[in-house]
Amino acid sequence: MKGRRPVLVGVIGVVVLAVIGLLAYFSADLPFIGGGTRYAADFTEAAGLLTGNGVLVAGVKVGQVTGVDLAGNHVRVTFRVKGVWIGDQSTAAIKIRTLLGEKYLAIDPLGTADQNPSQDIPSSRTVSPYDVTEALSGLASTVGQISTQQLARSFQAIAATFAGTPPELHDALTGLSALSTTISSRDTQLAQLLANTQKITASLAGDDSQLQALLADGNQLLAELQRRRDAIGALFTGTKALATQLAGLVTDNTARLAPMLAELDQVADVLQRNQNNLDKALSLAGPYYRMVGNTLGNGRWMDAYLCGLIPSFYVPPGTEPSSGCLSPRNSGGH
Repeated sequence: MKGRRPVLVGVIGVVVLAVIGLLAYFSADLPFIGGGTRYAADFTEAAGLLTGNGVLVAGVKVGQVTGVDLAGNHVRVTFRVKGVWIGDQSTAAIKIRTLLGEKYLAIDPLGTADQNPSQDIPSSRTVSPYDVTEALSGLASTVGQISTQQLARSFQAIAATFAGTPPELHDALTGLSALSTTISSRDTQLAQLLANTQKITASLAGDDSQLQALLADGNQLLAELQRRRDAIGALFTGTKALATQLAGLVTDNTARLAPMLAELDQVADVLQRNQNNLDKALSLAGPYYRMVGNTLGNGRWMDAYLCGLIPSFYVPPGTEPSSGCLSPRNSGGH
């Protein structure tokens, strides 16, 4: 590097950096790596469309607006699209995308040949919407500039001038005067209402992304409810089909079920008539089987108990039972 001239190297370095910066800045306009083909369309008004708004074809974003400029008595909108065909009869329309007034450019590709990028889409094939937001903003500023006091006095003067007119016209003008007086008395409240409306609009504009997320979540909720409704409908349909099959099964087996139910009724009647006997048998069977269990429950043998074998004189005094299994007594009194 000592053998080269530093000034020349510095100049070449600055030029190379400038070229690289320009290439990076205008990369969207370069072929192959650019953002697509550039087109232009003429509109009667911009209708709130801004640079950077999306370009949609059939609801799919294919590009964005690159410029909105005034060209004589019309507005020239330039946009770039990629991966979509634009015909020579295509139409362009500015539409509202969100509730807060965000706009986008909608392209309807029509025609039999390609649209020449160097030729603008004429205003005869473009549509500009009526901007309600701007109209309301203009209404707020216009109403704010009106002197409601003078307006009320004007209507009162008109009502006094037409005092001698027919009653119908007099009543109409009197009502109009009362309306103007009411509006005048509510001047402060109307101004506060319009100011609050502007604040609400600004707040909604700041929460645009949240509102979009809310609407997206609402769409998901409605889709889930739709799926649940379909599932419940399928359940009802299956239940109806099952009921139909069961009704057919009962109808087909009526001849067999009727005798079986009749016999079952007879068995129940016999059991009902012998209920007392069954209760007595069950009450006696319990103690009997308990004694049998006690007899055979000590192992592989049978226990037996004999009472009344020991004479009474072998029984200690006071231990002999007064009834039941009593000891035998001999004739000798022992």
